[in-house]
Amino acid sequence: MKYVFPAIFRPEEKGYSVFFPDIHHGATQGETIAECMEMAQDFLNLSLFRVERDGKPIPQATDLKEVKVERDDIVTLIHGDTYWYHRLHESKLVKKTLSIPSWLNERAEAANINFSQELQSRLKEVLQVG
Repeated sequence: MKYVFPAIFRPEEKGYSVFFPDIHHGATQGETIAECMEMAQDFLNLSLFRVERDGKPIPQATDLKEVKVERDDIVTLIHGDTYWYHRLHESKLVKKTLSIPSWLNERAEAANINFSQELQSRLKEVLQVG
């Protein structure tokens, strides 16, 4: 689930367009090189995640020396790792057993707290994900 693909950063009036010679269904853009790097990585990861999810073969990455560019294009390699995309988009639930003090359980039940929902919310907050 780890990949490296060449990306082309093409200067525009404001910022850059970013596209991948081996990913033919879209592109991204940004105002600065740093923003473009982040957007390119996100685009690559999401694109490859969809290919993996659909059970299709991952395209072969073009050798950096073979990438065809225009005059002011910048070519760089972008690292992709689809592990977190799979984790974030997988909806399979896992049953967990946990222990809390009885007084806390009683108060939470009296307040009609959904334990699963609260635990998920808090874990996402702590882990800084979705």
